[in-house]
Amino acid sequence: MPAHNEGKYLRACLESFASQERQPDELLIVDDNSTDRTAQIAGEFARAHDWIRLAGRTSGSGHQPGPKVVECFEYGLSQTEQPYDFIGKFDADILLPPDYFRKVLEAFEAHPGLGLCGGHLYVERNGKTVYEPIAGPGHVRGPVKLYSKACFRTIGGLRPSIGWDMADALLARYHGFGVRTLPELKVIHMRPTGFAYSARNARLQGQALYQLRYGVGISLLSSLKMAWKRRNPLLPFQHLSGYLRAFFSGSGRLLTRQEGAFARNWRWREIRRKLS
Repeated sequence: MPAHNEGKYLRACLESFASQERQPDELLIVDDNSTDRTAQIAGEFARAHDWIRLAGRTSGSGHQPGPKVVECFEYGLSQTEQPYDFIGKFDADILLPPDYFRKVLEAFEAHPGLGLCGGHLYVERNGKTVYEPIAGPGHVRGPVKLYSKACFRTIGGLRPSIGWDMADALLARYHGFGVRTLPELKVIHMRPTGFAYSARNARLQGQALYQLRYGVGISLLSSLKMAWKRRNPLLPFQHLSGYLRAFFSGSGRLLTRQEGAFARNWRWREIRRKLS
């Protein structure tokens, strides 16, 4: 669990983990250069629960999507020797329902080919709990990823880029693993996605569209969809700026040519399915 200045949310988050019907065998919290009470809160829970551990890491300041999160996750992975059948990447600003891990593990047991699974994210708006429409309901969001060991190792872990949480699902499907969401598992996202992000990070999203080898058509449709959902008319222009910058700078790709062709075909099939 990467955590940078999550003092406002971490206690409630960890209480939801401690209240699980089926607790994780190990929860490793990586305090990433926090300047608030993140480390103190994590330490309290580590002392109270023998399956919770705290590790410290120093990196750049500020909330950043993509590389920093993945690097923090990979650091945590390097600090554990716990054998595992499933490995998860969870954010420090979520509230899990008590049956979360039990039901996700039951889904893996019921579907042997399943490689990636998670619940749906909800946010509090105007006193109501509403679905967070950042991605489609079939996409396992970044804050609640749980992978089978076979899937995680086959896809080569997570890519240190802003597009990591799309690349993993595409690679899982490419290698024949199932990807599934469980809508009945409603996870509260206490800090809505993008709350602390900037126009710079929107340009990084455009870079990710290029790195995922989506091509112009899918990238444009994805950008327009995000702009509509976020009610941000500037978003397509920011995405275009990032996409073109990545193109002209020869930015590295997250997928091989063959994987990219698979990704485009899969995305087009999904678009046609939604329009039919």
